[in-house]
Amino acid sequence: MPDFVYNSGSMHFVTPSLIVGNLEDAQQPPSFVSNVLFLAAEHPIAPPTGVTFECVPLMEFQEADPATVRRAIEWLERYESNGRVLVCCRAGMGRSVSVVIAYLCCVKGMHYLEAVELLKSRRPGATPLPNLKQTIEQVRLLRQVRAGLGQSPS
Repeated sequence: MPDFVYNSGSMHFVTPSLIVGNLEDAQQPPSFVSNVLFLAAEHPIAPPTGVTFECVPLMEFQEADPATVRRAIEWLERYESNGRVLVCCRAGMGRSVSVVIAYLCCVKGMHYLEAVELLKSRRPGATPLPNLKQTIEQVRLLRQVRAGLGQSPS
């Protein structure tokens, strides 16, 4: 069975290098994970050993700040080519899938509905954050400003 369809019950491969998981997965990532992006603002955790770790806090069930989502996808863009990345929040159903959807749209060029369907097919129960499509459009604008001017507004 190819790696990208592996799931452990709590973790699911979205692509061969992008995995979505929950709080426990972030605290104890499996040995095949090189990088962990943690998104749960309400659950600060200690960085796990042996992986590159980043916390980009997002609030559960709330519309995400575009600048924060941009920061998360730019981190993914930096580390996704350096091994497998585990993207986690508390349950691994809202914020983590939303950031992966945003990454697929803004970095990989997927259409929004295509990215949502991919996540829902790979991560049963995936529930994107409110107004995610609009947030992604705002992130795209922030990225264009950054690319055009060398920096982006805060």
